[in-house]
Amino acid sequence: MDLEVKGVAASPRSQTQSFSGRSKPLQQGWTSKSWAIWNPCPPVVPPLDLGSLVDSDDEEQDIIPEDLPAPTGKYKLKYQQYKTEMEEGYKQYSQRNAEKTKSNIRHQLSPRNKIDDKYSQGEEAIMDDLTTLDRKALLQQRYADNPYHAQQNTRKSNAEIVATEKKKQSVAEQVMLDHLCRAVISDPEQNLTTEKQEGACVLPDSNITPLRFRKRTLHETKIRTHSTLTENMLSRKVQFDCRIISRNGRDACRELVGFFFIHDQSLTIYEYRQFGKNRTNVLPFIKKSTYSHQRGRRKGKQYQLGDFYIGANLTFLSSDHLRLPESIKENTLLTLRITNIDQVASDYLRTDSVEHEDDTTRQEANDRLVFKAIQDKLKEQLHKRGVRILTAMGKYFQQLDKEGNGLLDKADFKQALKVFHLEMSEKDFESSWLMLNDNGNGKVDYGEFRRAIIGEMNEYRKSFVRKAFMKLDFNKTGSVPIIDIRKCYCAKKHPQVISGHSTEEEIKLSFLETLKDACSKSDEVSYGEFEDYYEGLSIGVVDDEDFVNILRTPWGI
Repeated sequence: MDLEVKGVAASPRSQTQSFSGRSKPLQQGWTSKSWAIWNPCPPVVPPLDLGSLVDSDDEEQDIIPEDLPAPTGKYKLKYQQYKTEMEEGYKQYSQRNAEKTKSNIRHQLSPRNKIDDKYSQGEEAIMDDLTTLDRKALLQQRYADNPYHAQQNTRKSNAEIVATEKKKQSVAEQVMLDHLCRAVISDPEQNLTTEKQEGACVLPDSNITPLRFRKRTLHETKIRTHSTLTENMLSRKVQFDCRIISRNGRDACRELVGFFFIHDQSLTIYEYRQFGKNRTNVLPFIKKSTYSHQRGRRKGKQYQLGDFYIGANLTFLSSDHLRLPESIKENTLLTLRITNIDQVASDYLRTDSVEHEDDTTRQEANDRLVFKAIQDKLKEQLHKRGVRILTAMGKYFQQLDKEGNGLLDKADFKQALKVFHLEMSEKDFESSWLMLNDNGNGKVDYGEFRRAIIGEMNEYRKSFVRKAFMKLDFNKTGSVPIIDIRKCYCAKKHPQVISGHSTEEEIKLSFLETLKDACSKSDEVSYGEFEDYYEGLSIGVVDDEDFVNILRTPWGI
């Protein structure tokens, strides 16, 4: 369409004058009306041809030549991968919408069925393929690609070794001091008084006398004791480190050191506490006495030297130890796991004491073989999705545990295996349930059930998990805020960061996303959830040193 505006005719010269005159300011006494008389507007605006205008999109559009070479196989593969991912994402999106629509028109579900439906939604669509969460979790295994150079942290590791030896020495000295002094004080001969009393300044009324002026004597050191307990007898012992099996982070991270004495088959356990950098304390945790097994096939039998090895469990009744923390006394049984032992002393003492293999030992060996076969089958199913399944299973069990005692019945465990698509034969389930439900009450601790059928990482790996968590939980509360984990996590040495394929922030965000998915609270991580995360990651790592690198590199331990 042509546009035409009629007006007073003007020459090109007058047009030039109108534009150039505008650049100068109006002279004094001139108005806009008088300015318009001396500078008239152009009479006719040239016609505007809209057809000659081109769309901006057409201007930027590239013209594709017809003689381009065919795409290479590399780009075809990338396009195929992109197409597959888009189709898979759309398929999952459609299935989620279908499930959501189905749940809206479904009848009101019971609380139990609601929990099952929540955890089975994502499982049905990803039986064969890995989810985005699985791929992000597997990024942590890439830390194992960079071998650990011991020379870089030799000084730090040497300092840790010295601190560990110092801790063991201080605990051993305190144990010897406590029991030798107790033996002298409790000796009946100490009730005798010596003929010669040492002079002391005592005020007439001893009841009113300040405590600092009173004569206080535990025993007369000049009386020679004939007690049978001597330093030589106490020296025939096996020292071991142990930990509490608990999902409570504060209890699970307690540093416990135990001693088993050969002369009377007794044991005692002390707790090593450190306040700040220089102040330490060694306190009794389990008093020295003879104890018996409280669980398993050896229930009721007294502990012997053969019961002490790395990975062995020691069970005690919480009611027998009134000075235990309240969080531990909530459970009927206290279970300790031996994490380290003085192997030299143990082998030396075993040569003197002869222990015959009995039927119980053979039955325990058969039980371990049954559990090992079940674990191998389930670990194949959890090879690359262990983090997601184990963390989700932990939350699932906690929601079913309405009483908060950690005990669930047979139907709960069967349903859990079904929800998380873990295939297990009826024969294997019944045999494992028979061994776990040794007390016959129909309930089993869900942590013990999961450790039995899926297995757990060895104590060497778990020691580094505890070390990493203790570094984060410097207040020893048993849980760590997500913001502190974000500050402490370092992805600088991740192989993808080194190669330039990813940034530090991307690796850190992928780790935090998978860790948050394992947590019941969005702003903090408990020890149990932290352990479950690395328990799932451990399933796909064969070598111990590779797994240690996964912890050592980002946490700086």
